[in-house]
Amino acid sequence: MVGLSDSPLRPSHGVSAYMQSQGYRIIPVNPHISESLGEDAHPSLLDVPDKIDLVDVFRRPEFVDEIVDQAIQLKISAIWLQEGVINERAAEKARKAGMFVVMDRCVLKEHRARFR
Repeated sequence: MVGLSDSPLRPSHGVSAYMQSQGYRIIPVNPHISESLGEDAHPSLLDVPDKIDLVDVFRRPEFVDEIVDQAIQLKISAIWLQEGVINERAAEKARKAGMFVVMDRCVLKEHRARFR
């Protein structure tokens, strides 16, 4: 989860806590925190020692290009840009690299809609 906050008041924290409660492992990627939701935080995707299946992004659109570049470098197969995170250029770059891309949608809302 890129941009995961350690503050329970932030949407990234609530969405991540929900996904964690559904059995997903959440790996915080945020250079400004040391941990969140019981998991060690990492400054960037490139610093995560574990395999990453999906990058979920809670960052402003202008930061998405760098995140996509890191995801491509790591050969991550999917990237999810949360509601309000719209960067068409980065999304197209990710698609051209073979990544599955979801943009401007909330993973929590989508999960709840599918698994009620």
